[in-house]
Amino acid sequence: MSRHIAGPEIERLIQLLARLPGLGPRSARRAALHLVKKKEALLEPLGKAFADAAQNVRVCATCGNIDTSDPCTVCCDATRDSGTLIVVEDVSDLWALERVGSVRAAYHVLGGRLSPLDGVGPEDLNIKQLLTRIEAGGVKEVILALNATVEGQTTAHYITDMLSGFDVRITRLAHGVPVGGELDYLDEGTLAAALQARTAL
Repeated sequence: MSRHIAGPEIERLIQLLARLPGLGPRSARRAALHLVKKKEALLEPLGKAFADAAQNVRVCATCGNIDTSDPCTVCCDATRDSGTLIVVEDVSDLWALERVGSVRAAYHVLGGRLSPLDGVGPEDLNIKQLLTRIEAGGVKEVILALNATVEGQTTAHYITDMLSGFDVRITRLAHGVPVGGELDYLDEGTLAAALQARTAL
């Protein structure tokens, strides 16, 4: 049985930090200790930032992005091609694509992926909202930018079936050899996908 070595406030901070992705109990203790030691420089500004985020951050009703406005900054951007809709699993995927900056399209965040083993079905994702956006018209291409996992591909197939009755072009991200990748270090699945998606020179 572990003993408490700090006051309840610090223990609570450690427990909350340990819930964050990538932080276990040991990392949470180190982070909490660092924050407490740097109270004025880190802990207090971080607490204010958390409070501001809790009060002002909201989910965009149009695309599912997280922002301080609804509709979000991406949806309000008139320079984007609203005829191209990129479907992603999570907000982190949207942010990753935005960092690349090569596509000026609209987005739709599903909020996860189909996973029957985890009890995640179509009704648990923002698929109905996606169909509503397609039905409204104006979308010419749907890019399925879903992760190359079994669940991601299952979700892509399901969405493709659901959109089969609409006059939209459905594409997906290419899978295969990454830029700078060496064949000897790639797994069989990546190599197989690269061979199937080969292009002419």
